[in-house]
Amino acid sequence: MSSASIGFICIGLMLVLLAIRIPIALTMAIAGFVGFAWIIAFDPAMAILENAPFETLTNYNFSPIPMFIFMGVLASRSKMSDQLFSGARALFGAWRGGISLAALMSCGIFSAISGSSVATAASMSRVALPEMRKHGYADSLATGTLAAGGTLGIMIPPSIALLLYALITEQSVGDMFMAGLIPGLLGLVLYAVTVTIIVRLNPALAQPGEATTLAQKLLGLKGLLPFTSVFAIIIGGIYLGLFTPTEAAAVGAFSTLIIAVKRGMGWAGFMDALQETLITSAMIFFMILGAEIFGFFLSVSRISFELVDYVDALNLSPYMILFAILLLFMLLGCVMDSIAMLLLTVPVVFPLVQAAGFDPIWFGVVAVITVELGLITPPVGMNVFVIKAFAKDVSIGNIYKGVMPFVISDLVRLALIIAFPVLALGLL
Repeated sequence: MSSASIGFICIGLMLVLLAIRIPIALTMAIAGFVGFAWIIAFDPAMAILENAPFETLTNYNFSPIPMFIFMGVLASRSKMSDQLFSGARALFGAWRGGISLAALMSCGIFSAISGSSVATAASMSRVALPEMRKHGYADSLATGTLAAGGTLGIMIPPSIALLLYALITEQSVGDMFMAGLIPGLLGLVLYAVTVTIIVRLNPALAQPGEATTLAQKLLGLKGLLPFTSVFAIIIGGIYLGLFTPTEAAAVGAFSTLIIAVKRGMGWAGFMDALQETLITSAMIFFMILGAEIFGFFLSVSRISFELVDYVDALNLSPYMILFAILLLFMLLGCVMDSIAMLLLTVPVVFPLVQAAGFDPIWFGVVAVITVELGLITPPVGMNVFVIKAFAKDVSIGNIYKGVMPFVISDLVRLALIIAFPVLALGLL
């Protein structure tokens, strides 16, 4: 039996394990170990199990992950998100749908130092959802806005998804962050346009807010300063070459810690933030470890090369290949966590992307936007379930109803970036 045939059998094993709800990290590790042992030998496979955890957990390139998570946790636990939302709300004053717009703006700014969609959705839901419901916003609009706004955390740098993609494909992390900036801001703008259209077509969904004076608006800008300052330090430092992305993560985390301490965070709050960071980081690193073992198996099975040869034989155009890959991402996004999906699929499809002649940085942005759709599409939609935890009396169906206009908005953004690659590559 050929290596590729064994490889496809092991992928079938992995699908079975996923179907019986084995965690994705363990699924990748089991399939990778079995496949490598079958193709090579049992003892080398055991050697991988012995060495891979140490090599992965001590890899300097992965060190920004806990730092970016720590930044988001500190910002949430020090109530920086409260001040951020209050400032954004003051800017939009008495606009109909203004609280939704403020929530979206807050999500975009919060994600700029969080790097996590789930953290963004959870933090902003805690402060914005009660306000929207208090002012008579329809549950579908309130929950849909926050579920969609949370997805900005996966694109606006610093982004854990962009970081992992860069590490998997051996691209520059700094270039990936720069490439994600305009598409991330474009997503924020299109979401705001979506809310404006929704409330214009159906004014009953959102009530006007309280009017604010120019002085109040200017004072509200103060709430944005901590986030914009940290964001400027991180992105400005990387762009100007003052420090590497890894160093930027440490500088950003330290800057956020100083702000949190100044806002009254004590030792107990710091330890809670540290514990939450460790738990989340451990979950992500477990998935990275599983993907590492799965990657050893992919390299010896030659599945990727077989796929490239097969696609070449079909004589498909590059864009037909791209659309097939994106369709796969969308389907998997409906049932799988976004980070796990990137770790699982990118090593397989990346050779196809290279063979088709697409820019790897551009494809990374397109891939992450497509993965982002999975955060708000049924049946899994991670952000939808985060919002559900804060709005227990709102049905999942109602939340998905509110999210659908934002899904359309994301599809428009995806089409724009495919049609105009300069939107992702213009800053490089």
